[in-house]
Order: sequence, then structure tokens, then C-alpha cells
Amino acid sequence: MDTSMPYAEETIMQEPMARRKVVPMKICIVGAGAVGGFLGSRLSSRGHQTSAIDCGKTLDALRGHGWRLQTEAGIETYPVTAVADAAELGPQDLVIVAVKGHTIPVVAAAIAPLLGPDTMVMTAINGIPWWFCDGLKGTLAGATLTSVDRDGDLRAKIPSRHVIGCVVFATCSVPEPGITRHGFGNGLILGEALGGGSPRLTALVEVFKQAGFQATGSQCIQSDIWYKLWGNMTHNPVSALTGATCDRIIRDPLLRDFCAAVMGEAAAIGERIGCPVSQSAEDRNAATLKLGAFKTSMLQDVEAGKPLEIDGLLTVVNEIASRVGIAAPNSAALLGLVRLFAQVRGLAV
Repeated sequence: MDTSMPYAEETIMQEPMARRKVVPMKICIVGAGAVGGFLGSRLSSRGHQTSAIDCGKTLDALRGHGWRLQTEAGIETYPVTAVADAAELGPQDLVIVAVKGHTIPVVAAAIAPLLGPDTMVMTAINGIPWWFCDGLKGTLAGATLTSVDRDGDLRAKIPSRHVIGCVVFATCSVPEPGITRHGFGNGLILGEALGGGSPRLTALVEVFKQAGFQATGSQCIQSDIWYKLWGNMTHNPVSALTGATCDRIIRDPLLRDFCAAVMGEAAAIGERIGCPVSQSAEDRNAATLKLGAFKTSMLQDVEAGKPLEIDGLLTVVNEIASRVGIAAPNSAALLGLVRLFAQVRGLAV
């Protein structure tokens, strides 16, 4: 998930913290990285029974110290049960999938022991998820997007009736395994993958509000996902290619115009599939500039030598554009550039 992008004030409604009591839940975080650690720490702080599935140094750190959340006030520590195998945990009330897109097929197969009849699966991932078309109307309704679901079987492993989509607007990073550093932003938008509202969605929004998040429910989470994609599908790959922070990208007139052209194509695609974008590229850039110099998640991955999340941000846009008959040459050029960049540097999936 790109947690480096700002959230739009018109998207997240500022609401007072709810007063009614929330019943503690059994919650498993799959992928205890930047976003997973942030969510898990906050939920554990409110008394929820949290667990985490990870491996290697992150698993060792969680077992040794619990959740560790670094803020301006210092490092906060909270309890967590950390395992490598989902079979050790059993069915959960909520499973939060916070992993890189290319690992989702493996995760989908591995988390079966966590899923009971009423388990919610919240996808806190970057870009377009495999279930995206299940809540759409029109030509893409129920379609399988092969760029994010190559084998077309993710719905069988994680049926969309279980899924709550999530858009995260916060900056988080991992200075070392087992520690999440939170920068700014607490925004979450949650929505049923199949669309509309539900009692469980209302209850889950309440859970996150009481954990300190600015959480809201959405009647069409696909629109919120597309809005965030529209904002970060340019700066992420451009920052990876150039090594520049977002402020430098926006202040370069040639890059600013190129990014605006890509965003224009994405807005046209969004309009066609029922996910219109009302904000202008200029207004989005102005909001981003206020945040100063920061590194996108893709640039952080380049610097860490990690595989780049390209398919969920760009390949899928190219696929959708082709399916709905929208010309997107600038988006295709950006995809080609960052894909070859990743291949040459050994960062391709």
C-alpha cells in the first residue's frame, strides 16, 4: 500500500470519537510491515486480541517485543501473538491482509485456517485488488482482472462476501524489523467489496474509530480505491525512476505535465467504470506540496532492494483501459518505463 500519499480532506469526514463500547475482537494481521504494524498496534492498544503472521526477523522481533509503534512521543509497545503458520491461530473475527500485491496468491492459500463462516477479510493493500470488479456495474461487473489475479482463482480462496475493502491514508515506514514508524495521517475508508452498507461495516468502522483512526464507511469502496490510485499511480513510479521526493517531481514543469496527462487518462477510465474523480490534478498537487519532501512507498522499495508493486498500480490500469476502450498512451509509457527499470535492476516480481 502506498501510505506516502496524502488523503483528501473532502474524502475523509471528520467525526467525533464514538462513545459506545466496542466488544473485543480476535484480529489477525497478515503482513506485519508498515501498515500492518500500524493497524495492529492501534487495535491491540484498545484491548483487541491481535495476532500476526510473518516470518524471519519480523517474526522474531514480534515474538520478543510485541507490537512496537514509534511516534513523536516515543516507542509504544503492545501485546501480539506472532506465528508463522495460520493453523496455530484458528478462525478469526477479522483478518487484515496488509502485504505486497505479488504475495497475495500465496497468502490467499495460506490463511484458510483463519476463515470461519462470518470472518471479515479486510484488504489494506496498494492499488487495485482482485475483487475490484465484483462491486461494479456495467461492462466490468464481476470481471476477473488477470493483471492482479493471474490464475483467476482468488475469489474461490477468499470469497468477496468476506471482503471489506480498505483505503489507508497515513505515512508509515519500517526503520527495522518489528518497529513501525508513524508519520502523519490516520485516515481509513472501509467498504463492502460487494457494495452498499451493512451492520458489520458500521460496527467495524466503530472499532477503528475507537482505536484512534479517522474512519468512515463507503457505499462504493471501488470509487475510493480509484481515487487514491489516481493520485499515486504517477508519483510512485516516477519517484522510483528518478529517486526524487514528491515535491521535486511536482515542481519540475515537464514531469508535472506528464503526470497530469496520466492522471487525465485515469480520470477518463474512472468515469467510464463508475468511479469518477472530481478533483483536478492541480489541486491534488497543491495538497501534496504542503506535505513537503517525502518518499513514496515505491521509492522506499527501490532503496531497500525490494520487488516493486507495478501490477496493482499500472498494469491493471492498462488492462482496464483496453477493456473499456479508453486510450491511455501516457499510462502505458509509464508502465513500460518502470517495468523495464525493475527488470534491469532485479526488482521485478
